[in-house]
Amino acid sequence: MNAILAKLGEIGIIPVIKIENPGNAVPLVAALIEGGLPCAEITFRTDAAAASIKAIADAFPGFPVGAGTVINASLAQEAVDSGAQFIVSPGFNPAVVDWCITRGIPVIPGVNNPSAIEAALERNLETLKFFPAEASGGTAMLDALSGPFPRVSFIPTGGIDLANLSLYARRANVHAIGGSWMVRSELIEKADWQAVTNLAREAVVAIQGFSFAHLGINSPDAEAQGATSDFFSRLGLAPKEGTSSIFNGSIIEVMKNPFRGAMGHIGFSCWNVERSLAYLAGFGFRPVMETAKYERGRLSVVYLDREVGGFAIHLVRAK
Repeated sequence: MNAILAKLGEIGIIPVIKIENPGNAVPLVAALIEGGLPCAEITFRTDAAAASIKAIADAFPGFPVGAGTVINASLAQEAVDSGAQFIVSPGFNPAVVDWCITRGIPVIPGVNNPSAIEAALERNLETLKFFPAEASGGTAMLDALSGPFPRVSFIPTGGIDLANLSLYARRANVHAIGGSWMVRSELIEKADWQAVTNLAREAVVAIQGFSFAHLGINSPDAEAQGATSDFFSRLGLAPKEGTSSIFNGSIIEVMKNPFRGAMGHIGFSCWNVERSLAYLAGFGFRPVMETAKYERGRLSVVYLDREVGGFAIHLVRAK
């Protein structure tokens, strides 16, 4: 996969921005970066798009800024000349797609039906914009498309906000999500950069889908393990013995032998382990890859390299 597309997948959310004044572009992007969203799609829905892209590219070298609503090859040329690193179109326009492919520019054409997807696959494009997402059937349509097109990943955009973000983020065929709720026009016009930062930070945490999975308790010996498991059994958490531990219910794991963590471990589920690792890397956590497990080619379990409160932490992909 192209490095830019891979980066967008790690971030998980692409702010889709309509901007009227190029002077707002740099402080807007600074606010997004502060909130943990280091990417942007500037739509060609205003005359300020090209100048805004250039301002961002000049101020933040290497920042993945793309151009959206690119509906012809001339706009694609203008966007790239201004510094756009990727092109997004609302539909599948062969002229735009072929122009980008010929020049090695990552392109994400919009699709919402099998015919458009097949046209994209003919050009070896497997990361596509699903637009307009909600109006095109939302997650039900994504689920239906996953059967005949298992190699395709989508960037659903249109009608998505914090309220329904989780419905999309939990799906295996969703590469990232495009949205405008953290960059609403009124916030940009008022230069309310703190609100943009707060909304971006909220969105970045929300797309991880973190939730408590289980607590692992280290036992020094068999007697202690039995007593610990017996206690949780009395709370209605029925024991189920395995090779290396006893699970009481689904949330307590009593280890037969001391394992990672001075006191034990805590498991957190998330929707995309790779994305959550990229997020946690910003706070100094790294994966211990010898603990990694995979299902169907995707990372499903991995421990982190630092303890928290004496507990090792591991991530598990939510089912």
